[in-house]
Amino acid sequence: MPHRDRSDDKRVLVIGLGRFGSSLALELVRHGWEVLGMDSNPRLVQTYADALTHTVIGDATDEETMRQVGAPQFNRAVVAIGSHLEESILTTSLLVDLEVASIWAKATSRRHGRILEQVGADHVVLPEHDMGERVAHLLSGRMLDYKEVEQGFAVGKTRAPQSMVGRTLRETRVRQKFGITVVAVKRVGSSFTYTTEETVLHQGDVILVAGRNKDVERFAESR
Repeated sequence: MPHRDRSDDKRVLVIGLGRFGSSLALELVRHGWEVLGMDSNPRLVQTYADALTHTVIGDATDEETMRQVGAPQFNRAVVAIGSHLEESILTTSLLVDLEVASIWAKATSRRHGRILEQVGADHVVLPEHDMGERVAHLLSGRMLDYKEVEQGFAVGKTRAPQSMVGRTLRETRVRQKFGITVVAVKRVGSSFTYTTEETVLHQGDVILVAGRNKDVERFAESR
């Protein structure tokens, strides 16, 4: 029977201690998580032996090895292998067979990501793609920040355009014109707050907008 998703269980198995996997594992430890870091490379395992809760050298595609390290007892696992596609896919598939409730997997391309989803990964991360896309939007000068939350849908952080200053969001008709929603606003010197149709934007306001990628981009480029 599959494990229940225990949200209060702060233990995670991180497979692959390269740049992405080690960075993730160290950050989780910093936030109070118990992390078992696993890699087939003894040098990497030795590097992080003192920083992580537990580390182990092993082949994550081998079922007996995974049972010995206690993989079936973990509620969450991260496959951070990435660069070796076959190993990444086999490991993800094995974690599904071992009934790990929540499996996160790193992909190096959308095709790789689709395969990982097909074999059972619950969440697929494309760190290089996501970072490249984010930097491209920041370089354009229109966005202060940008995040694709899933394929085809994004949240952008930008300054309120002059055309919207002094008007309520209802009056701007921004959803009808651009297909995006202004979900939050940050005044100068304050924090983000949720918006309503009656929210009036001021000079210097920073806003969060959500919508389809192309609509968020079109809105940012409209001023």
